[in-house]
Amino acid sequence: MREQAMNKLEFDRVIELVKGYAGTYLGVRHAEGLKPLTNRAVIERRLSETIEAARLLAKGGHPPLPSLEGMESLMTLLGTGYVMSEQDFGFLAQFARSCEQLRQYMASKRGDAPVVAAYGSAMHDLKPLREAIEACVDRGRIVDTASSELHKIRKKLRAAEEKLQKRLEAMLSRYSDILQERVVSQRNGRYVLPVKKEYRKRLPGTVQGESSSGQTVFVEPSESAGLQYELSELRAEETREESRILALLTGEAESYAHELGVNVEAVGHYDFLFAKAKWGLSIGGSSPELNDVGFIDLRQARHPLLPVTPVPLDIRLGDGYRALLVTGPNTGGKTVSLKTVGLLTLMAQSGLLVPAAEGSKLGVFRTVEVDIGDGQSLDSSLSTFSSHLRNVIDILAHAGSSTLVLLDELATGTDPGEGVGLSIAVLEELYRRGSTLMATTHFNEIKEYARVTDGFRNARMAFDEETLSPLYRLDMGEAGNSYAFVIAAKLGIGPSIIDRARTIAEALKGGGANPQVPKREAEQPRAGYRPKDQRYANRGPRPAKPETVRPGDWSVGDVVFVPYLRKPGVVYRLADEKGDLIVQVQKEKLKINHKRIRKYIDKKHLYPGDDYDMSIVFDTVENRKKRHLMGKRHVEGLSIEKPEEK
Repeated sequence: MREQAMNKLEFDRVIELVKGYAGTYLGVRHAEGLKPLTNRAVIERRLSETIEAARLLAKGGHPPLPSLEGMESLMTLLGTGYVMSEQDFGFLAQFARSCEQLRQYMASKRGDAPVVAAYGSAMHDLKPLREAIEACVDRGRIVDTASSELHKIRKKLRAAEEKLQKRLEAMLSRYSDILQERVVSQRNGRYVLPVKKEYRKRLPGTVQGESSSGQTVFVEPSESAGLQYELSELRAEETREESRILALLTGEAESYAHELGVNVEAVGHYDFLFAKAKWGLSIGGSSPELNDVGFIDLRQARHPLLPVTPVPLDIRLGDGYRALLVTGPNTGGKTVSLKTVGLLTLMAQSGLLVPAAEGSKLGVFRTVEVDIGDGQSLDSSLSTFSSHLRNVIDILAHAGSSTLVLLDELATGTDPGEGVGLSIAVLEELYRRGSTLMATTHFNEIKEYARVTDGFRNARMAFDEETLSPLYRLDMGEAGNSYAFVIAAKLGIGPSIIDRARTIAEALKGGGANPQVPKREAEQPRAGYRPKDQRYANRGPRPAKPETVRPGDWSVGDVVFVPYLRKPGVVYRLADEKGDLIVQVQKEKLKINHKRIRKYIDKKHLYPGDDYDMSIVFDTVENRKKRHLMGKRHVEGLSIEKPEEK
């Protein structure tokens, strides 16, 4: 699978969500490396173990997974000459203890989850290592019984400390009159008494420091120096013996390096497996049936990344056709349906449960190719059409017989006629290669092509015309429309404009009257249509090419369509000697050559008379008020800013 397709389908967000359920460094690492597979047998094994893990969790099971705390660095240092510390052995003993618990738990689940339990049976018994550690280290300290030599040294140490303590307490009483307080403290690892500075010479010994105020000196008494030296020697012996014990214990741990490695990997896999299962349960996931023929039958499928609970979709692709054309209004869910098929395919091929009903089926594809979103970049100066075209070229370079191709908004961003032709040619080529196709479009010509062509099928996103609300339901086998007239009428566009728009649409669709004038005024059949392509002749009418409009044919106020912007506009200033007009498009005034625009609605069909005040169309309310005031009298400081023409 290619990264750019997975990114467009937001598979990286799925990885982040799965990572959030992992509790160990290896579980997180496995999640980060999650990739769709292409071997059906391997994918089915991954799905089988994920569904088993999910069932264990659903029954209230809580596998005692080791935390792997401290194990990452330990596994790296084993065999390098590094001598493990008491803390390291604490982590190692806890890991060995948790492994025993995990093995016992999985042994008890062999009947419910044989695949998942099998990993536990492959783990090694670390009980001998744990017992060896616990015999020497307890709660981060080497115990006296770790060796007979250490036991003897510590016995002498305790005796020496007790003798020194008694001598110092006797000196506290004897020198109480020269001490700042009756307490024994330590400086530089030596026991000292706090003597008032003026009485320093009354206590024989070595000064180890003084207070911040300088009023107290800390003296190590001479009569305790011998005992302190003896104590230092015993402590050095203790440290040497402890180091020897830790070195021997490290050697014991290194003899278990293989077993430790196997168990660490098993725990990491279990953590990753149960992370997948937990996320699968959180989205109501199930394991789909897989096939190698590109057949898709998603039942009650939901996109797992939407911020709100989506309306479930039933999507079927295959069983006599390999291409599905989805139509419907904007915001109706067409793109979501595309992304749902793509993302659920990637998830299933990665061994993840998918949010769909039991009995859903998915094909296993070598690659998924996607063109969703126009990917425009200001830096690269690509138009919407150029961006789509670049994506299509890339898809054609990789698509084959085991490819799922998802194309959003065919024929957008360029001349509709040419865009439709190019889109159908691309669909034909992908189908010829054996790819499985799902695409969205608004264009009737592409819908008609799908209706009459073997191997293609239409589907539509349902829409409530009364409430202007998308129903987010995919109706298979039927082509929908964009509901532009219904939406426009509900939002307040006048009935006369709606009727005129229907007339224009019918004229363009049927190739009859000139759409630039009402049908009732047309006296001659419209000329200038392109002849039908013989290969396409039986697949419905092709769009007509509008007749040429000369620079002098325009009027201020005419409604035009700007194909390269895919937006309507209104003529603001007539053409100059170069044929350039000024057109207002969404409050912006743009200089556009008359050859790059098309007249759709004549001024006379929109405004009540030749003397209609066009400033109502072109000016802001604020500027019209200012102009009205200026017409009455001079107003100091009042000005009207003329918008920049681009």
